[in-house]
Amino acid sequence: MEPKGTQLRRREGAEEQKGACGDGNTKNHRTADLVQWTRHMEAVKSRFLEQAQRQLAELLDQALWEAEQTYPQQDRPLPAAAPGPSGKTQEFPPGKWKGKVFVTRKSLLDELMEVQHFRTIYHMFVAGLCVLIISTLAIDFIDEGRLVLEFDLLIFSFGQLPLALMTWVPMFLSTLLVPYQSLRLWARPRAGGAWTLGAGLGCALLAAHAAVLCVLPVHVAVKWELPPASRCVLVFEQVRLLMKSYSFLRETVPGVFCVTGKGICAPSFSSYLYFLFCPTLIYRETYPRTPCIRWNYVAKNFAQALSCVLYACFILGRLCVPVFANMSQEPFSTRALVLSVLHATGPGIFMLLLIFFAFLHCWLNAFAEMLRFGDRMFYRDWWNSTSFSNYYRTWNVVVHDWLYSYVYQDGLWLLGRHARGAAMVGVFLVSAVVHEYIFCFVLGFFYPVMLMLFLVFGGLLNFTMNDRHTGPAWNVLMWTLLFLGQGIQVSLYCQEWYARRHCPLPQTTFWGLVTPRSWSCHP
Repeated sequence: MEPKGTQLRRREGAEEQKGACGDGNTKNHRTADLVQWTRHMEAVKSRFLEQAQRQLAELLDQALWEAEQTYPQQDRPLPAAAPGPSGKTQEFPPGKWKGKVFVTRKSLLDELMEVQHFRTIYHMFVAGLCVLIISTLAIDFIDEGRLVLEFDLLIFSFGQLPLALMTWVPMFLSTLLVPYQSLRLWARPRAGGAWTLGAGLGCALLAAHAAVLCVLPVHVAVKWELPPASRCVLVFEQVRLLMKSYSFLRETVPGVFCVTGKGICAPSFSSYLYFLFCPTLIYRETYPRTPCIRWNYVAKNFAQALSCVLYACFILGRLCVPVFANMSQEPFSTRALVLSVLHATGPGIFMLLLIFFAFLHCWLNAFAEMLRFGDRMFYRDWWNSTSFSNYYRTWNVVVHDWLYSYVYQDGLWLLGRHARGAAMVGVFLVSAVVHEYIFCFVLGFFYPVMLMLFLVFGGLLNFTMNDRHTGPAWNVLMWTLLFLGQGIQVSLYCQEWYARRHCPLPQTTFWGLVTPRSWSCHP
């Protein structure tokens, strides 16, 4: 039998061991509770920040709307889509629209790039490009035994670029001189027949200016058979200069003809010259300006735009040319057509994103920085759209502002406020025709794929998938339709391009030029 002291010590040791186990279990429970509490607080923080951001945006929109209401009605600059007290867009009756209001603000991607998470996503795209290039070089090295760096597509696309640039010079000089001088002729005092003669001369100059912009680039492109990229330079400048000329006259001529008696002073020539280069299609005598030029930012954007051009040539050369080059030589089948469309969805959406980033972000921001142009809202968050009506408004804000100001609002002014549907159809018609003209000019043939997708299907989706539809499912649907639309465009245009080279017409006729060759080309 153990002594009484030994039993006591054993009992105390057992109690200490039990206490130690209890402390360990308590610590484990506390650790688990701490992890759960941390996760809960992270979720609460995320919801709080999201709600605070939404409420702050609504408060700022309401403050902006209330500030605009303090202006006298006759002096109030009403924006195209002004937020009301609830933060939602409100329409303005005909005659009350006074044009876009320019304010100093960054591009949306520049703001997002300040967040590390979005910079990482951008780095992932750059890394993906690097991996594609490395894999392509590795495959070429294995197959050919050497590194193959082919720039044939790039060299072909930008062939005869000096001729395109030389053609641009008279186009620009005509835009620089004719609209401004015509305005000065109209702004002279209206006394006797001198003003009538000057006004007639101004109209004749404008007619000659329109003929130069419309005929000269088409003549040069057709006669010298310019390749696609050089044609892009001409057609984009043609459309840009026409839209800028119209905006300048539309904003200044009403003020000239509304003044009776003595003549008025025309806007300064320097303001018009600045407008011809700044990245907007809406004329104003002054714009908000940034204090300085960040030349490293300019160089970065031009370098990114050039990289996007190289990336696009890589995608076309590696993913499209091998598939569609010989497709027109095979018998037509629905299966082959469907497979080609599905194959082209990837390259098509990549091309869409590259065009957006290269032009709407890099190119326009580079020129905005060089000119110290303050309003950098060239696009909005179109990728979050849950309706095609919102997508069309946010994809290209520069062109949307022009269409809204001079087609939609002027249409309401002419037809009345109850003709919103007709004005919207007019916007779609003008936009679809111009888009189809650009494709026809660049590719050198008429194949109304863009016209049908934009005017017919795009118009239907604009009215059916409207702003009442919200939620992630609608955003997924919008992206799915966008993928398919890009696939259809890339597939059909590539097939037609190669069909016209494999099956040339024995005799040039009108119907032969406008009839799709890919439907009947089977050499």
